Amino acid sequence: MFLHIGEERSFYSVRKYAQLKDLPTEEPQEETISIRPFSFFRAPIQNLKPCRTANVVDIYKYITSDYARERTERLRAMTDKKAAKRFKSTAFDYATFSGTFATRNDRDLVAHSGLICIDFDHVTDLEGLFQRLLQDEYFETQLLFRSPSGDGLKWVIPIDITEGSHKSFYESIAAYVAYTYRIDVDINCSNVSRACYLPFDPDAYIYPKLLEK
Repeated sequence: MFLHIGEERSFYSVRKYAQLKDLPTEEPQEETISIRPFSFFRAPIQNLKPCRTANVVDIYKYITSDYARERTERLRAMTDKKAAKRFKSTAFDYATFSGTFATRNDRDLVAHSGLICIDFDHVTDLEGLFQRLLQDEYFETQLLFRSPSGDGLKWVIPIDITEGSHKSFYESIAAYVAYTYRIDVDINCSNVSRACYLPFDPDAYIYPKLLEK
């Protein structure tokens, strides 16, 4: 499950985040590496039909290449927020990390990927949070990269969808993040078909063992 810790201390069994510090320490279980498919879409955001199926390795190669470099630099140079928002919605390809879809609509989910993407917006200490997330005690980061605007992070982590609904996981992780990192996560982004724009980020992190597959 890509967790840092053993089953008894699994995040999924934790219901009261105030008691996290009191949980016992156990040795991590052996990891099972799997490549999880999800849908990739071409711009603009109004395009609801997926272009193809992709995975974390594909997206890592996409964002670390120069493919989206020019549009990312152009977006970050914009000072008009409304113009920047319009440009982002028309220029950036995107992915639905949590699953494959017939069309980008919660009702058209074909299969859940077992992944969830958590957005961190307007982060003051971007590098500090980046490193803290990589060392998170409960989740093994699959992919971590800067947002198109440059002042946020996209954190892709695994969840065990057999343990609960996508929405319940998102809300639980939001509570965990608020408790652990003192950062609020937008609850309005909890839908399974949530789109994630794909920028240029040469310093993106990918779980190393995924590159060995």
